[in-house]
Amino acid sequence: MTEGFPSTHNEAHDSFVGFQASEVHGSTINIVPPDASPQKKYEVGVRCLEEGLPGRARELIWDAITHDHDGPQIRFHWVLAMLSKRAHHDLSAEERRQLDRTRDVMQGYAEDKDWKPGLQVVFDLLALPGKADSETAAVLKRLRDLAPPQRDLIVHHLDLVLTSRTKATLWAEICELAKTGQFRGDRSRRVRYYFEPDPIGARARPPEESTAFRYRPRLAAWTGLFVVAAGFLGISAVIAEPLTAIVELLIALGTGFLAARFGRPWWHNKHRLQAKEQELGQASNQEPVPDPARSPASARGGAAAADGFTSSVRNSFEHYFGTYVPHGFDRPEWLAHTAGIRAVLAAEVAFLYRESRISVDRVNWLIRYLAQDAKDRHNNGTLFAHRQRYRTPVTTKLACVLALAVLGVTSLAVTVTAAGSASASHGLLTFAVFCGAIGIGRRAASVWLDMRSEEQRFAEETQEYHRRMYAREEEFQRWQEHLNAIRPSDAEMEAWLSHDKVLFTADVLRHHQLTWYDIIAHTILTTPARPYRRARRRGGPWRYSRYTLRLFLATRNGIREISTEVDFARATRPGEQRTNYRFDAFSSVQVTEDDRIGYEMALLLSNGPARTIRIKDADSHQLEPYENARELSQINLDAAGFAHTFRLLEGIAADGKAWIERNNADSPPSADSTD
Repeated sequence: MTEGFPSTHNEAHDSFVGFQASEVHGSTINIVPPDASPQKKYEVGVRCLEEGLPGRARELIWDAITHDHDGPQIRFHWVLAMLSKRAHHDLSAEERRQLDRTRDVMQGYAEDKDWKPGLQVVFDLLALPGKADSETAAVLKRLRDLAPPQRDLIVHHLDLVLTSRTKATLWAEICELAKTGQFRGDRSRRVRYYFEPDPIGARARPPEESTAFRYRPRLAAWTGLFVVAAGFLGISAVIAEPLTAIVELLIALGTGFLAARFGRPWWHNKHRLQAKEQELGQASNQEPVPDPARSPASARGGAAAADGFTSSVRNSFEHYFGTYVPHGFDRPEWLAHTAGIRAVLAAEVAFLYRESRISVDRVNWLIRYLAQDAKDRHNNGTLFAHRQRYRTPVTTKLACVLALAVLGVTSLAVTVTAAGSASASHGLLTFAVFCGAIGIGRRAASVWLDMRSEEQRFAEETQEYHRRMYAREEEFQRWQEHLNAIRPSDAEMEAWLSHDKVLFTADVLRHHQLTWYDIIAHTILTTPARPYRRARRRGGPWRYSRYTLRLFLATRNGIREISTEVDFARATRPGEQRTNYRFDAFSSVQVTEDDRIGYEMALLLSNGPARTIRIKDADSHQLEPYENARELSQINLDAAGFAHTFRLLEGIAADGKAWIERNNADSPPSADSTD
């Protein structure tokens, strides 16, 4: 029956609920190359043990031992790996014989103050069932006298093999350690960084290639025609009145140079300002478009275009621009004020990072930086710097207009001089050439100004590109170093989860008014709770932002199942679901594996519907190069404590209460018993 009080238990067995964000970090510290030394295999094995992977740990450490890397410290960690997350009855006959041989080998090790005494205490604890209270007290005293690292490791990893009497004696200390360690290491702040994806490197859009070379043929043609026309006028003027013509020509050349000198920046600034404003205006008015990466099938299925990478980038920009709002603006006002800039930046980021299987989370560091940069530039008055940069001073404009006016008057004077003493037909030809020279000169000047403006544009954008790349690379390096410094290790994540399990178990025992003397066998299964974020190191187990802890307690009156969901960063448990079963209520336990769904365990009951428990979600699509799907599944099942849970429930389903009586820590099998 299920007791009716508040519960946060929420399972959907046949559908996917919410968005499950997944990240695989690039660290490979638990990957062992085939030619690794025994010392290296041992070190990696110890790390695996710290991270809740005893199966992998015992394989690596035993491999090191068989290659002559042996000693009390190595054997200590191997014995812990052998017993961690396992009960006596989970061990095979060969494994029990290996433990017995290790106990004999231990006698030949040199004495030390930490590892050999710790190893001796482990074997003393394994031998406690059936011993008198005085012997138990003596062993527990030796346990407490050990150095904290060895003592705490023993208590943690021997959880399922300690006798009820030993567990009851140590329980207060175990709970106190869990309370002390639950938030150690700034857990609440740091956990979220474990799920932050490894950032993708800094990029910036390079400038468009210069098209100045395209203007050169036209410039040469128009300039040639202008030289012919101007030469005809100048020569004609010099022939007619040499002294006057020379003075006029010198003035024309000087004012032409001044007109070009002041007109070129005016021309460039005008066109660059128009281009920038047009870009901002078009971007801010652009409607969201479907992401090309989206498949037509998805669109037909009714998925919004907002699911695409481009739309995700736009949403992220809106989020961070709405977060970094300068003083004097409210959020809607700031978003409206920066609509154009935001759209331009979003288009750039979407263009630069549109890659297969690249999520927007990997570029959020850059989007966040650009939003902060926009706020800073507003505060120092450079948010719309192009409006200042490309504003032409009035003096430059006046100088250009004056030079052009003088040039026009002087050119007309040269024409009059050239036509004054000639025949009427020559005069008409001269004025016709003058009119043609004006048109040709305008075309030549326009082409020249466009070419020089394009050259300047490319130089400016190249300089701006290098400035942006430098700033973004600095921010990328800063964020990566920050992540590496603040992201918890897998050992810390495992330790925090272990503390949560202890305190959850303590609350359950307190609620049901049970002691360890009442518990015949127990197991705790750790599974993801949707919706979640998950991440792992390459070669490591998935870690989740939300867990379901499911505790099974076998007492003489039946099985109690208590489950709760845990917000891992805050270590909060808003509610629980409690269910009780008779021993004969279990008819069978089934496990199914599906490439799309993952692992599920079904508890078939004789008096009710089947209970389906999702053990782990599928991860075949998250495999990294050189990773094996079967090995990764085994790693995650090991981390979840699945093997012991399945053996316990399968035994109960097969033999009922008789199995419980034979399989508890107070009556371990002998080394000679068969599997």
